[in-house]
Amino acid sequence: MLIFRWIVLLLLVSGLLCFAMYIGTRDVRWRLRGILIVKWTVIAALGFFAVLLLERMAMVL
Repeated sequence: MLIFRWIVLLLLVSGLLCFAMYIGTRDVRWRLRGILIVKWTVIAALGFFAVLLLERMAMVL
């Protein structure tokens, strides 16, 4: 659980760094990379929380 949190945190920081590079250089590639990183981080986090929810539901049943 702790490892997953660190991975998500590092991915979000890397997305923010890509956006900072975009602001500094105005190169569109950095913005696209930042959006891609944040998008897949959110998708992975939603999947992780769905698995946690299903585990808790299985315990109730």
